Amino acid sequence: MSLKEELNLSKPLVSLEHEALLSIYYTDICIRKRAAEFLSSFGLTDVQFNLMMMLKHNGGTEGLSQARLAELMMVNRANITGLIDRLEKLGMLRRTAAADRRYNIIQLTDKGRSILDKADPAYGREVQRVMKGLTKTELKDLVSACEKLRRRLT
Repeated sequence: MSLKEELNLSKPLVSLEHEALLSIYYTDICIRKRAAEFLSSFGLTDVQFNLMMMLKHNGGTEGLSQARLAELMMVNRANITGLIDRLEKLGMLRRTAAADRRYNIIQLTDKGRSILDKADPAYGREVQRVMKGLTKTELKDLVSACEKLRRRLT
């Protein structure tokens, strides 16, 4: 179904470029909505899951600083602090002071790892299910097109 049909637009979009950009934006909204539905069964939001995955795959046993997590997630430090506060209250991670007292090191707790041990494989299967409609060539083209677009935006 075309974007015009999905959004029930009465007039065509101004240009192909505008349609492409809106299509990316609308697809992002659809992906986030589906991720929220899927991850809610694990008691997580998509942002919480992403932060925990960053710790699992990039933090090793030593964890990551809040500043590095903010960089990886492309958010400001104030936003990451609130997110970490909420996950810490849920017992998913712990925050410890580093040698430089201006930084905190964030690590997954056993509870956080246990939830990821369930959520991560299920999430991987869901990603495969959703992306199955695209060929390997289409996936590579999509990745390449997104990389080109991001370069133009920075």
